Amino acid sequence: MATDQVAQAAQGQAGQPRKARDSVFANRDFAKLWAGESVSLIGTQVTLFAMPLVAVITLKASVFDVGVLNALRFVPVIIGSLFAGVWLDRRQRRPVLIACALGNVVLIGLVPIASVTGMLSIGLLYVVVTLAGALSMTFDIGALSYVPSLVEPRHLPEANGKLQASTAFAGIAGPGLAGLLVGLITAPITLSVDAVSYLFSAAGVLSIKKREPEPARADQRPSVWQSLAEGLRAVYGSRLLLGLLTQGAATNLFFGVFTTVFVVYAIRVLHLTPFKLGLVIGAAAVGSLIGALTGGRVRKALGFRSTMIITTIGECAAPLILLIPRNASPLTVVVMVSAQLVYGVSLTIDNVIVITVRQVVTPKRVLARMNASYRMLLFGIAPVGMLAGGVLGGAVGLRSALVISCVTMTLPIAWIFFSPVFRLTQMPEGPPSDEEPSESDPTRTQETQEC
Repeated sequence: MATDQVAQAAQGQAGQPRKARDSVFANRDFAKLWAGESVSLIGTQVTLFAMPLVAVITLKASVFDVGVLNALRFVPVIIGSLFAGVWLDRRQRRPVLIACALGNVVLIGLVPIASVTGMLSIGLLYVVVTLAGALSMTFDIGALSYVPSLVEPRHLPEANGKLQASTAFAGIAGPGLAGLLVGLITAPITLSVDAVSYLFSAAGVLSIKKREPEPARADQRPSVWQSLAEGLRAVYGSRLLLGLLTQGAATNLFFGVFTTVFVVYAIRVLHLTPFKLGLVIGAAAVGSLIGALTGGRVRKALGFRSTMIITTIGECAAPLILLIPRNASPLTVVVMVSAQLVYGVSLTIDNVIVITVRQVVTPKRVLARMNASYRMLLFGIAPVGMLAGGVLGGAVGLRSALVISCVTMTLPIAWIFFSPVFRLTQMPEGPPSDEEPSESDPTRTQETQEC
C-alpha cells in the first residue's frame, strides 16, 4: 500500500526500524492521554478499594449503608449517560475531559478534608460517590469518543489495547497500594491519592496539541430528543452493534450473578482465606494485562474471526473450571488461578476488538451518543445480576447457585452462531456510507474480505 511505501522510505532516511516508528506511542498526543489516564486509573482503583472501608471502618456504617454506597456508583450511568452522549456530541471533548478530571480532584478531595475537620458523614460519601460517578461516566464516554480523533484508524486497536493494559495494571497495583496506604494513613486520607491522580489525567489532556474538529453550529443541530433518537438508532439500528451489545449485556448480567455467588461460596464452602481469595480474584487482572499486551499479536496470528470465537468461548467457559475444586488446598488455588487467567486474557482481547469495532463503524458525529447508549445497558444491567445472585444463593444454596451461574455464563457463546460480528473476516474499515444504501450493513461489505 502507498502508506507502507511512505513509511518504509521514512525508515530508510531516519535509519530507525519501521516497527518502532509505527507504534501508536509515536503519536505524542495519544501518549500524553495514555500517561495521564494510566496514573488516574490506579488512583481510581485505590478509591474503589478504600471508599467502602471509609464507611465500614471510619463511620461504622451498616451493611445496608455500604450496599447503597456501592449501588450509587451505577446510578449516573443508568440515568444520565444518554444525555451525556448528546451533550458531548455537541461540543469539543477535550475541554470536557479536563473539567471532569478537575471536578473529581475537588470531589474526592472532600473526603480526606472532611475527615481531618471532623465533618465526615455517610451522607457526604453518598454525594461524593454519586457526583464523582457522574463526572467519571462523562469522562469515560468522552474519552472513548475522543481517541478516534487522536489516532489513525490503523492504530485504533493498539491504542485501545494500551488503554486496556493500563486498566489491567491498575487493577493489579491499585488494591495492593490501597491496602498498604489504609494501614499507614487511614482510609479517608488514602483517597487523597486518587484526588492527586486526577491532576495527572487533567495535565495529560491539557497538554494535547491536536485540534478537534469543530462541532456543528447550534442552528444546524437537531433537537435534544432527535439527538437522543439518533444515538439510540446508532446502536439499535445496526445489526452489528446490536449483536455486540446484546452479547455484552448478557455476559455482564450472568457475570453479576456469578461474582456475587462465587465470593461467598469461596469463603463459606471452600474455606479459602482472604489471601487465597485475593490471589484468585487478582489472577483475572493479571490475565487482563497479558491479554492487553499480547492481543494484537494474537489477532494477527489467528485472524479476526477466529480470535473473536476463541476469546468468546474462553471468557464464557472458563468459570466452569471453578466448579472442580472442593477444598482450599494449594492445588485448588492453582486450578482457580488458571481459570481466572484464561478468563482475564480472553475478556480483554475480546474487549479491545469490540471497542475498536464500535469506534470504526460509528460516524464520528454520533460517537459519544453511541457509547452512551451502549454503556447504559451494558453497565446498567450489572447490578441486576448482582441482586439476582444474592437471591439465587439464598433460594437454592451456594453450590447449586454456583453451578447455575457458571452454566448461564456460557450462554453468550450462542451469539457465535447468529451475531453478524462473527461473520466478519477482518476489522471493518469505517462506518457505512450514507450515500450507498446497499452498504448500510457493515457485514455485507466485509464478509467476503480475507485477512
